[in-house]
Amino acid sequence: MNVLVFAPHPDDEVLGCGGMLARLTRDGSTATVIYLTSGDAGSLEGAPGALAEIREGEARQGAAVLGISDLIFLRNPDGYLEYSRDNLVNLVRLIRGKRPGLVLAPHAGEIHPDHRVTNELVMEAIRRAGGAWFPECGNTPWPVPQVLCYEIFTPLTQVSYVEDITDRMDLKLSSLREHASQLGSIAYDEAIAGLNRFRGVTTGRGRFCECFQVMVTTQVGRL
Repeated sequence: MNVLVFAPHPDDEVLGCGGMLARLTRDGSTATVIYLTSGDAGSLEGAPGALAEIREGEARQGAAVLGISDLIFLRNPDGYLEYSRDNLVNLVRLIRGKRPGLVLAPHAGEIHPDHRVTNELVMEAIRRAGGAWFPECGNTPWPVPQVLCYEIFTPLTQVSYVEDITDRMDLKLSSLREHASQLGSIAYDEAIAGLNRFRGVTTGRGRFCECFQVMVTTQVGRL
């Protein structure tokens, strides 16, 4: 299965669905991560351009830990992500070109504005990609069969799919720790371990779990 992951910033995909991605690649799926921004506003140290280069390098290292090598950086300005024609066209082209069996994106209730805009862009791009419209985005429609939304900073209030990542939690944290520029001032690794442990306890599905909102599924049982 081809998997397409949309991340507002480098490290968001690890935080939200790193455990699931580790399983999917282990089991033979091919994953592509599309970063809407390069996280150039993610620190007060150094120039934004330099930080973007650092964070893209960290993203490659972190993704490699999860068995992912196909990364695409759209390089929108961090903190100013816009719901725009150009972004929509790019996302529809990617969906039609990659023909994913599963799309992963942040959920609509995330507190960070870039996360929310990413959700809006992805949901609309999925709708457009499946229809017989917008020839500038490619001439072959692709209806995405499965769409899951993941949680990063804001826990989901409604959970419809739970992934037990107990046997991959250490791998997920190893991937996250490749994003060293982000862990110096904020212990994101401790935060996500706490969230995943909380999800494990409250769902009863494992010691550590990732939770998702199912938006579209026409292939029940494929996950």
